[in-house]
Amino acid sequence: MYKFYCYEKCSTCKKAKKFLDTHKIPYELIDIKTAKFKPEDIRYFHEHSSKELKKLFNTSGKQYKELNLKSKVDHFTPEEAYNLLSTNGMLLKRPILVADKKVYICFDEEEYEELLSRR
Repeated sequence: MYKFYCYEKCSTCKKAKKFLDTHKIPYELIDIKTAKFKPEDIRYFHEHSSKELKKLFNTSGKQYKELNLKSKVDHFTPEEAYNLLSTNGMLLKRPILVADKKVYICFDEEEYEELLSRR
């Protein structure tokens, strides 16, 4: 069963959830706002996704703006980024779908369609 980290008020998360439900792809729904992450979790997400590190940040989020991260993100070492992202799930780009050895960050229908061929 896949792990699906989302914020249920997020429209992108709703689209991803609808895709999973429509295609009867089993998942465990985890609220990204209350999830407890460790830096190792964020490293795993990064290393098993096709995203560059700064794309793991939710740049439109309130916390991102309050911490003025726009001017800082490019200067973080991976460890600094993993540590910071692990402190608050709302800093993470969402949704995050952990599927076997692949991690999907954000919702891209074409990427999610890969899941259909794995069944």
